[in-house]
Amino acid sequence: MNAERPSLNLLRCLPGALGACGRLLLGTLFALLLVAGAAQAQLRVDISGTGAQQYPIAIADFSGDPAGKQIAEVIRADLTRSGQFRLVNATGATLTVDTPIAYDEWRTRGADFIAYGTVATTPDGRFDVRYRLGDTLKKSQLDGVAFSGTDKELRRIAHQIADRIYEKITGVRGVFATRIAYVLKVGNNYELQIADADGQNPQVALRSREPVISPAWSPDGSRLAYVSFESGKPVVYVHHLATSKRVPVANFKGNNSAPAWSPDGNTLAVVLTRDGLSQIYTVNANDGSGLRRVTRSPLIDTEPVFSPDGKSIFFTSDRSGSPQIYQVGLDGGEPRRISYNGGYNISPRISPDGKSLLTVTRRDGSYRIASLNLATGAETLLTDGRDDQSPSFAPNGMQVLYAAIQGGRSVLAGVSSDGRVRQTLSVLNGEIREPTWGPFSN
Repeated sequence: MNAERPSLNLLRCLPGALGACGRLLLGTLFALLLVAGAAQAQLRVDISGTGAQQYPIAIADFSGDPAGKQIAEVIRADLTRSGQFRLVNATGATLTVDTPIAYDEWRTRGADFIAYGTVATTPDGRFDVRYRLGDTLKKSQLDGVAFSGTDKELRRIAHQIADRIYEKITGVRGVFATRIAYVLKVGNNYELQIADADGQNPQVALRSREPVISPAWSPDGSRLAYVSFESGKPVVYVHHLATSKRVPVANFKGNNSAPAWSPDGNTLAVVLTRDGLSQIYTVNANDGSGLRRVTRSPLIDTEPVFSPDGKSIFFTSDRSGSPQIYQVGLDGGEPRRISYNGGYNISPRISPDGKSLLTVTRRDGSYRIASLNLATGAETLLTDGRDDQSPSFAPNGMQVLYAAIQGGRSVLAGVSSDGRVRQTLSVLNGEIREPTWGPFSN
């Protein structure tokens, strides 16, 4: 087995530890998460399904500058992708922020809400973007704000406007201006890439000829932890995105893998084999000091993730004879088994509110993403693919990012947290692995 296979999620089994993993590794379960076929590393979005409630809204082209049409198109795409909005045709509407809105007319067209705006170029070459959101039922303005930015910042501004619309109407904070991270393999090179939540505007944070795996965002979005094989063995690094400074924080004897951030960003949970089999430890996220062992098991403990309150860790273990999810307090004690539905559950990811847990579960020979209600134990299968992997919650808990196999090829996919709305983002160049959704932007 080459160095790439063990880089993927299950048990973080790495070269030299494969014998101990036995059937828990299950061969190629996590291989080749995204395959692509064209010339540029952009992501295309296909959407199916609708939310339980859809809000009818009209988004008029922003007036005053040709860029206004593109801004409106980004906003429409964002809201459509959520599955919670139904777009009402606003073609031909010539509205500015100063236009009196004919609320009754838009209500007759079927729109409960109308968004519009104006774009102007300032003397220094920047863009002044002003937007308004109206409620046709209440016949009043719900929101209005102004943004300023360069031409390269117009997509970000559009995402921010979409976030404001989403929150004003649904009461939930939007995630369109957040970012995702993933590893892209192109030829023999690996790139740690960061993109907008819609997959556009990808930027390379790191290039390497050796595998880079297990990216994890810090809570404030300023750093990424990941595992790199560049020194000939797996080492956990913390990468400062603003400066590209990297710090090795887990470089112990044996394998160092599976970094996970504490909610305050000061601590990393990591999986080490320094004392034998894979066990969970914590280290200082700044310099790797303060090594502390969390689990003690004669078998494999891996894939840690902190609870939202930072007092415990969820993890995968085969201590019951098959891989299941457990929870253990940072102050010690006996781990408590969490998953009981099915004989195979791995890759725990806790929701931002701490009420539900994502897992990869095996059912009838297929690997699917499931959501477990921690209060009731009720399980919801969110996906129906044969090989769905690497789930990651959006920071508002409303959507889930994951890797899947569709039509014989690997894709990056998304699903609403209730399983009703699904989307597929397919890369056009290279292989994407282990996607992870970043935190809210400041």
